[in-house]
Amino acid sequence: MDQTTRTAEARRHQSTTWRFGGRTLSPEMLNGNQIRVLTDDIMALNATVYSLSIDLADIDRGVYETLDLRIARQPSETAEFMLTRILAYCLEYGDGICFTEGVAAGDEPAVCVRDLTGRLTAWIEVGIPDAERLHRGSKLAGRAAVYTHRDPGQLLRQLAGKRIHKAAEIPIHAFDPRFIDEVAGLIERRTELALSVTERQLYLQVGARTLSCAVVEHRIRQ
Repeated sequence: MDQTTRTAEARRHQSTTWRFGGRTLSPEMLNGNQIRVLTDDIMALNATVYSLSIDLADIDRGVYETLDLRIARQPSETAEFMLTRILAYCLEYGDGICFTEGVAAGDEPAVCVRDLTGRLTAWIEVGIPDAERLHRGSKLAGRAAVYTHRDPGQLLRQLAGKRIHKAAEIPIHAFDPRFIDEVAGLIERRTELALSVTERQLYLQVGARTLSCAVVEHRIRQ
């Protein structure tokens, strides 16, 4: 390629833009941290967004809030997993709490809590996390917890005897899978719910239905 051709090619490249997700992108925008902008848009396009209004009355903790949540459910995420992370969010609700990208979060937990400086203060896992994730999360945040809709016995056997930072202080909160399955079938893309919590018993109203479930706490055996 001669100098004239190289110059023309460079100018063509510099003037090229792409339309993506309603925004114009140029080549230099794909450098550095701005790659994340493109990645987030791709994931948002692939995800199904749920808008939930939840009247939360957690009598056990003295928390009374109306939550307006937008949750992106990834294609590989089951309705049961999504519901479990919603319940985890509600039962952990406080200043600085936020959802991550769920099953697409990679090295992040399903739910986390950060202080005003952005420092991670709670690492909340959902489902069947492995020991390495819990160890890292507990060490990084100082506090960790697990909320599971799966067999807690399987999870406890998987974690027993493994190297986990402050393992004895990590609660495993288990929901009845039948409750999760039934409620998951009632959640639509726009849903209003009322959740009451008293003495670790959940009472969840979805439309005309009210369902209940105990939250059973387990501890990791070391």
